[in-house]
Amino acid sequence: MAAARRRATIYDVAQAAGVSKSLVSLVLRGSPSVSEARRAAVLAAIKELDYRPSQAATALAGGTSQTVGVVIDDYTNVWFVELLRGLQEGLASAGLRIAVSDRALNAHVGSDPLDGFLSTRVEALVLATEPTPAMRFSAQVPVIVAGNRATQVRGADISSSDDRLGARQAIEYLVSLGHRNIGHIAGGGGASMLRLAGYQEAMKAAGLEERIVSVSELTTEDTGYQCARQLLGEAPETTAILAGNDSMAMGAMAAAREAGLSTPGDLSIIGYDNSPFSGTHLLRLTTVDSRNHELGLHVAQQVLSRLANPEREAQRVLMEPSLIERGTCAAPRRP
Repeated sequence: MAAARRRATIYDVAQAAGVSKSLVSLVLRGSPSVSEARRAAVLAAIKELDYRPSQAATALAGGTSQTVGVVIDDYTNVWFVELLRGLQEGLASAGLRIAVSDRALNAHVGSDPLDGFLSTRVEALVLATEPTPAMRFSAQVPVIVAGNRATQVRGADISSSDDRLGARQAIEYLVSLGHRNIGHIAGGGGASMLRLAGYQEAMKAAGLEERIVSVSELTTEDTGYQCARQLLGEAPETTAILAGNDSMAMGAMAAAREAGLSTPGDLSIIGYDNSPFSGTHLLRLTTVDSRNHELGLHVAQQVLSRLANPEREAQRVLMEPSLIERGTCAAPRRP
C-alpha cells in the first residue's frame, strides 16, 4: 500500500511560490498590500499542493476564528439537529460558522470540550447541555445557554422552550382522550425536571395518581426502554406514557411491543422535542414540539447581540411549545 502523502504546510507553499511565509499569510488574510503577481504565484502553489490552512493557526495569528462553539449532550440524541440548523442560519449573515462537540464522547478521558474551543479562540460558546463543575469558562467569551438547565452559568443569556407547559399540554391531551392511568418516564437535567413538574401539575389538576420512573443518566432509547419496562411491570394498568423525550419514547414503544401491547391500541405514547425521526412514516410519533429551529435562531441573535455589546444585561427568551398529534395516541381500550 502506498504511503500517505504528507500534508502540505504554509512553508511548502512559500517555497513553491518563491516567497516568504509572511507573504503567504498576507495572501490568506486577503491583504491588499500584496502585488498581483505574487498573489497569483501563491494561489497557484496553494492549488498545486492542495494546501488547507489551519483554522486554529489562523485564529492564533489573527485573533479571531469566526467560529461559535456548541457543546451538546450526546450525538445519539438528535434533538439538537434543528437547533443547529437555526443557529447556523442566524449566524450566516455575520460570516460565523459553528463547531460542535459532544460532552459525552470524551468523558472517559476527562476531556473538557470548552478547553478545545477556548484554545482556538471561538467568538462565543453555546451550551446545549448541562453545565458541569469541570467546565472552565472565560470572562472574554460570551456564553449562551440553549434549553433549560439545572445549573446556571453566571452572566449567560438563555433561550429555551417552556418545558413545564409542554408536559402539561401532553397530559391534558391524554386526559381529553379518556386516559386516567398515565405514566411518565424521565431523565436528569433541568429540562427533565421541568417536564416532570408539568406532568405532576397536570395529573394533580385532573385528580389522577402519578406513575413516575426516572433515571439520572442521559435520556436515551435504552433508558426509555428500561424505564418503560419498569413502569409497565409495576403498573400494568397504565394506558398512556409521556416520555422525557423522543428517544425515550422509542424505547417505550419497544418495551410495549415486548410486553405484547400495541401502540396506540393498548398503550398511547407521547414523546418530547419533535426531533427529526419523530415524524417519519415508520414512527409517526405524537410529540411536544419545543420549536428547536426557532430556538436556534434566538440563540444566534443573542450571540450577535452579545458580540456587538459585551456589557449588556443577560437576556432570557422563553418560547411556548405545542403538541404535534400523529399516530401513537388514541382513546384507551381499557378503563
